[in-house]
Amino acid sequence: MKLKLYFTAVMLFGMVGVSNAQAQDPECMTNLSIFSEHAKVKNYDAAYEPWKMVYEKCPQLNNAIYVYGERILKDKIKKSSGTEKEGFITDMMNLLDDKLKYFKSKTSLGKTMVNKAMLKYDNKMAGDAEMYDMLSETFTKDKKNFTNPKALYIYFSSLVNLHNAGQKELQEVFDVYDKVTGKIEEENNKLTDKIAKLLPKEEDNSLTSKEKRLLKSYNSYSENYGKITGSIDAKLGKLADCENLIPLYQKNFDAKKDNVNWVKSAVSRMFSKDCTDDPMFQKLFEAQLALDPSADAFFYDGIIKLKAGNSKEAIASFNKAEELETDNIKRSKILYKVATIIRKNSKSQARNYAQKAIDANRANGKAYLLIASLYASSANACGSTPFEKRAIYWKAAEMARKAGRVDPSLRGRASKSAASYNAKAPTKEMIFTAGMAGKTVSFSCWVGGSVKVPNL
Repeated sequence: MKLKLYFTAVMLFGMVGVSNAQAQDPECMTNLSIFSEHAKVKNYDAAYEPWKMVYEKCPQLNNAIYVYGERILKDKIKKSSGTEKEGFITDMMNLLDDKLKYFKSKTSLGKTMVNKAMLKYDNKMAGDAEMYDMLSETFTKDKKNFTNPKALYIYFSSLVNLHNAGQKELQEVFDVYDKVTGKIEEENNKLTDKIAKLLPKEEDNSLTSKEKRLLKSYNSYSENYGKITGSIDAKLGKLADCENLIPLYQKNFDAKKDNVNWVKSAVSRMFSKDCTDDPMFQKLFEAQLALDPSADAFFYDGIIKLKAGNSKEAIASFNKAEELETDNIKRSKILYKVATIIRKNSKSQARNYAQKAIDANRANGKAYLLIASLYASSANACGSTPFEKRAIYWKAAEMARKAGRVDPSLRGRASKSAASYNAKAPTKEMIFTAGMAGKTVSFSCWVGGSVKVPNL
């Protein structure tokens, strides 16, 4: 029987990634097959002893030791308590380290460090100071593989808690906020780029089964990043209000005015919190323009000119910003920001900039949401009858739904917006009374285009 299991293990796992010396050990090979079969059907209690034997005697035998080992130990941790549970948690810590040691190509330093930190967090074994130190070290040593959404939130959240307890400076909170949100944006951009390539195939029902699984995974991860971003912003809360930002930047300006990254971050944060009327914004902007006359600098120059009533010069600065930025994603962000500013003066011009933002990055869901909002706010101006005026909300809802499709991190917000717009559109009774089912409503206002009325 043991000989049969030995040959089964050889056939199951082959010799790829198997230590030659340890593969000659019949007992290890037999138990490898035994615990693997049990683990596959989630019989972790039966898998534990043969797994432990292989792990302790032949740790380099096969990556299955670590893949199934994590599942087995997670089950043990879940079912145990007290000192026994602590022992299994220690075993898991050692297992994660050994996987990095023996099967480095199957994991990474960042993933290992994050998993160890989250193991402590989930089991309430570390306070804010230890969590922050562990995750800060991870981010510093292996930012590339620090992609766990929950861990990114805890990294920032633990720091805010330490600041609130008087143990960390506000500037450090802002610095880490920039790092974490920048990382989330970077990872989500990768996902939305992959999603954009698959959406046309989804729309014409030509996705393969593998592509369907991938699209589902991309959508799920992007949605998680969206939720985490919202949680991070909520955690930051009033710490980033103008009343906190302005005195902080006034205090640090002389010491940091030559630090281009600090200056750019300060200008960006003051803009996002609508602190642009304060003289400190102008002062920081001028410092940025002197240090780095880039696309961002000309964008902020446009804001200042627009506030001064120089619309023509403002547009020239906005266009200069667009011209200077060669990275399409960054260019799209600038164009979207311009659209949010211009909307106060001209909805049609704002839509033009938002559409240019979409042209630069088809995954810019925020631009779709902005256009939806512009359409919805024009209901009273688009149509000669109550039915026609309310029909614009269908067009707004359509744009909102597009936002969630191209960028799932916005799906929750997009769904709420679409539902809100649909609730304001003509009801079934209105459609029936007007005899408009299945017909087309055209818009002669700035929105243009048309929308098809739903069939009853």
